[in-house]
Amino acid sequence: MKSIKYPSLFQVNTRVWLSELSVPLARRATLDDIPDHALDVFKEKGFDWIWMLSVWMTGPNGQAISRSRPEWRREFEETLPDLHEEDIEGSGFAIADYHVHTDLGGDAALQRLRERLNTRGLKLMLDFVPNHMGPDHPWVHEHPEYFVSGTARDIEVNPDNYTRVRSEGGECILAYGRDPYFGGWPDTLQLDYSQPSVIHAMQQELLRISGQCDGLRCDMAMLILPEVFYKTWGKSAQSFWPDAIDAVRGQYPDFCFMAEVYWDMEWALQQQGFDYAYDKRLYDRLCAGHAAQVREHFKAEPKYQDKLARFLENHDEARIAAILERGQHEAAAVVTYFSPGLRFFHQGQLDGKQKRISPHLIRGPHEEPDAALQKFYTSLLTVMQRPVFRQGTWQLLECTSAWDGNPSWEDFIAFAWQGRDRELVLVVINYAPHDGQCYLRMPVTERAFGQWQLHDLMSGVTYDRNGNDLLSKGLYLGMGAWQYHVFEVSK
Repeated sequence: MKSIKYPSLFQVNTRVWLSELSVPLARRATLDDIPDHALDVFKEKGFDWIWMLSVWMTGPNGQAISRSRPEWRREFEETLPDLHEEDIEGSGFAIADYHVHTDLGGDAALQRLRERLNTRGLKLMLDFVPNHMGPDHPWVHEHPEYFVSGTARDIEVNPDNYTRVRSEGGECILAYGRDPYFGGWPDTLQLDYSQPSVIHAMQQELLRISGQCDGLRCDMAMLILPEVFYKTWGKSAQSFWPDAIDAVRGQYPDFCFMAEVYWDMEWALQQQGFDYAYDKRLYDRLCAGHAAQVREHFKAEPKYQDKLARFLENHDEARIAAILERGQHEAAAVVTYFSPGLRFFHQGQLDGKQKRISPHLIRGPHEEPDAALQKFYTSLLTVMQRPVFRQGTWQLLECTSAWDGNPSWEDFIAFAWQGRDRELVLVVINYAPHDGQCYLRMPVTERAFGQWQLHDLMSGVTYDRNGNDLLSKGLYLGMGAWQYHVFEVSK
């Protein structure tokens, strides 16, 4: 997938999808039961990567913790009013073993699925969780020294961050996995990256996993950076990512690494060797409705922007249809998915689903699709497949006031995409809950003379404009609340 400059990714909630497929089969579905026509649909919609969430082994201890936490259970019951115990199988990030869960068909079923995807030109992405392991992982008993340990005093003072476990050497106190700002995740145990043996063991795991897929999404990848690890645990950690990524690429040169990352550390992870880093900052600014901040966000270096993963949903965030009203939702999607970088979609997003499904659950609620949003996303994905958006050159455009005393120009966000044979597409969004007007400076100075046609690829509407006016004043735009255009520009 390296040949595509700006690819698209679709995240599948694997266990939930297989639960849906199990109903007509009257048995538990495995990866082999994913129908070929569903994979064909992924290809038809223009996706390049399929991220199969939560395929690895989980265990009974992690499952018991998921089922016993009252605050988690309340969340599960909000999602599934008819919740059953068997719906809670434990978090897919409390990993007991980096082999495909037997309930999903095991490693062999994953290999067959990967072959079916690759035959269609689709790449497979899986999870890698570097910071911690589930309580059922063999290392907990065989190598407790791989984990951050504590004392009786630690567990007394910080019971939310430590627990007692039994290992081959007897009882010990180990820390829960966590980040420096919150309490521990009680269904995980924290790996100790100050130990060279942990660095080696995790690199070997990473190498083995990399042979089963084409790319990895690395959970909370910044937590094991030495400066973050020290802030969390007061221990000097060794560097992991550069050597580990180089080792994988030594065997699989085109392997892709995507980092889940927050706290404005995207650039740091890119410098560690990641192909893509989550762009949570853009998501936050779009949800807040701050057009000026969104525009400033796009002034960053192009090489940095090209390596951002742009999204409106993932398994950690609320459903975008639940938090943004329809107009802002569509406008935010146009901004997000006509930006440079990796375009990242989440299962259910294209249908306008509104209930987030916790990674602890293997069943989701029934929700009727939103036909209007389905139509919008069908149009969006169709337009996104044009080569100009996948291989072209992107630039942020400048908007100016339509007349003195009218500040609404500040609510406009505009891009230009240029492709082969001087192909030009303009993406313009009035990112505000009110009407707005502006002049858009167009990148057509040496060829602006004559009559021009602007054809909106999303709505099908066409406008004619005089090139002399475009050159002298720019393109005048008067647009309604949250309105957008994707103009193919031609003489």
